Amino acid sequence: MSDGAALIAAWARTAVAPHGGAFRTLHPHDMAAPVLRSLLQRAAVPPEAVDALIIGNALGAGGNPARMLALAAGLPDRCAALSVDTQCCSGLDAISMAVGMLVSGQARVVIAGGVEAWSRSPIRQHRPMHPGEVAATYERPAFSPDPARDPDLLESAADFAEKQGFTRRQQDDYAIQSHHRAVTHRPRLAEEIVIVNGLDHDAYPREMSPERAARIPVAVQRSPASACAVSSLSISSKADGAALVLLATPDACRDLGMAPRAAWIGSCSMGSDPSRPLLAAQAAAQAAMLRAGIGAGGNLRAIELHDAFAVQGLSFCQELGLAPSQINRRGGGLARGHPIGASGAVALVRLLSDLDHDEISGAMGLAAIAGAGGIGAAVIVERL
Repeated sequence: MSDGAALIAAWARTAVAPHGGAFRTLHPHDMAAPVLRSLLQRAAVPPEAVDALIIGNALGAGGNPARMLALAAGLPDRCAALSVDTQCCSGLDAISMAVGMLVSGQARVVIAGGVEAWSRSPIRQHRPMHPGEVAATYERPAFSPDPARDPDLLESAADFAEKQGFTRRQQDDYAIQSHHRAVTHRPRLAEEIVIVNGLDHDAYPREMSPERAARIPVAVQRSPASACAVSSLSISSKADGAALVLLATPDACRDLGMAPRAAWIGSCSMGSDPSRPLLAAQAAAQAAMLRAGIGAGGNLRAIELHDAFAVQGLSFCQELGLAPSQINRRGGGLARGHPIGASGAVALVRLLSDLDHDEISGAMGLAAIAGAGGIGAAVIVERL
């Protein structure tokens, strides 16, 4: 049980839009400002009560997206604004840091989460080393100083699928179910979505038959005879999106008349083998459950994993003794897409929404995500 040091009063997110889709013209603060304002309305909290805003963002290439968002959304000039970049873990890590501010007495009300405008991300270049050379454009930075421990994420997923024997059919079936759940539960998902640029639902999920899935091209196949190829269906797509959570101390909830709906139980941010980055989520989840005194899969009403690859979801379930049907009940990141810095926060909003809708007091849930470089983050919350 939580000691009540950090309570969650409200949560909201945008829909997740494919790269180049409905949010293609929006900068991070343009996308997230309507979400933040909606969050204040849902919690019935005036902007002046917010002490800090902590935002995860992976592709902004510097600056301070949190400060831009705070000003765009009408938070007071005095509001602290911190931007966090732990790549895919950024949104979930930002929320954990918000809890730290509350518990340490640095703040009474904090809004935290993540936002990613992948469609508007800057073009990245390395400066020339010598006169006469041209700048070198790059898509992704290094995540380990040792190139041998810094694999391409897709190649790493394919290697893992081959080594562990996860077949393409298993991966595609996992992905088909993720899309089916997301489409089936679209009306339920609408409750947590703030309409931005006219988009009121996650745009990527679609119904898919095994026959149609089999015709989708292979992305990586280690050998012509291998049954463990990774298809494009089993990879989370590039996306834009934002998700935010409003947290407060018990005293602030009482003084401001807020009715908290969930409590923070605990979290874990940790590193693991950078050459197998997709395994970091399950390591963080296990550590978070251990800290909370929860056995593998036990006492958890809902589990949300941002599954960047189907093979990651399959491994997560195998390691934690779960069936795939026990995670991502309304579709996961594989169906929605991957707005990098926001993905962990989206998973937590999904988790909170499901726990709240189930109306089981004391029910607990877990959200987890892995990031490039072999880092992982997981949180456990409890419905009040």
